[in-house]
Amino acid sequence: MKKIDAHHHCWRYNAQKHAWIDDSMRAIQRSFVPSDLQPALDANGVVGTVLVQVDQESEENQFMLALAAASPFIKGIVGWVDLQADDLAEQLEKLTSATIVKGFRHIAQAEADDFLAQKEIIAGIGTLQRYGFTYDILIKPPQMKAALKLVQALPNQPFVIDHLAKPYIAAGALKTWAQDMRALAQADNVYCKISGLVTEANWTSWTNEQLWPYMDVVLEAFGPQRLMFGTDWPVCLVAASYNAVVASVGLWVEKLSAAEQQDIWYNTAAKFYNLR
Repeated sequence: MKKIDAHHHCWRYNAQKHAWIDDSMRAIQRSFVPSDLQPALDANGVVGTVLVQVDQESEENQFMLALAAASPFIKGIVGWVDLQADDLAEQLEKLTSATIVKGFRHIAQAEADDFLAQKEIIAGIGTLQRYGFTYDILIKPPQMKAALKLVQALPNQPFVIDHLAKPYIAAGALKTWAQDMRALAQADNVYCKISGLVTEANWTSWTNEQLWPYMDVVLEAFGPQRLMFGTDWPVCLVAASYNAVVASVGLWVEKLSAAEQQDIWYNTAAKFYNLR
């Protein structure tokens, strides 16, 4: 069954710029480029990927465009723009010529809990809508209510929630997160990535049985046609190999029909990001 990895990263490691990669994450304290990923893609039937921003600077877009130009498996890019910039529309206009740029993301998980509900941010994301760009929502559970206000304010903007909003899997916290996720799923312009879960569990002792209840919640809430698979490589490597991440999702989807499995593995991402 063919697959799209709808969420991975590349970076040229810089200890100062990437201070978030602390000593607990030594496995990824180095540069990662597309050639590092190619063998894992080939081994797992992944025929295309979506490369997602890491650094919050305009140069990030050019860095990713250069990687994509040399790496045919990269089918889409989620870049970064300053959503509050006075020239936001002009920046977006220029980027429309690079058709591989599909959308944008901000590291909202590092902002105040109400960040995505602020009128300036809603206005900026509303500008993306005019140019046909998607928006990846990167948040933690305390920010889910602000995200709900955002998606309700922009019902025609395509959104996707990264990493199931990073539930507290290691702590086994499910109830409140599940309530907030079901509320977000009520907006039919919102999709969700099954990605980044191993790093929200205990890195050394996680099990499928700990991850799958969270995946069950989003399956019930969104359905297969609004769920997409991603690995969050190379961040996932602090807790699991690429193969192990794919295998965990692969075992979980066995209960679904072949068509539903293909939605999660491939079709949803291809449709949401308009991949070719």
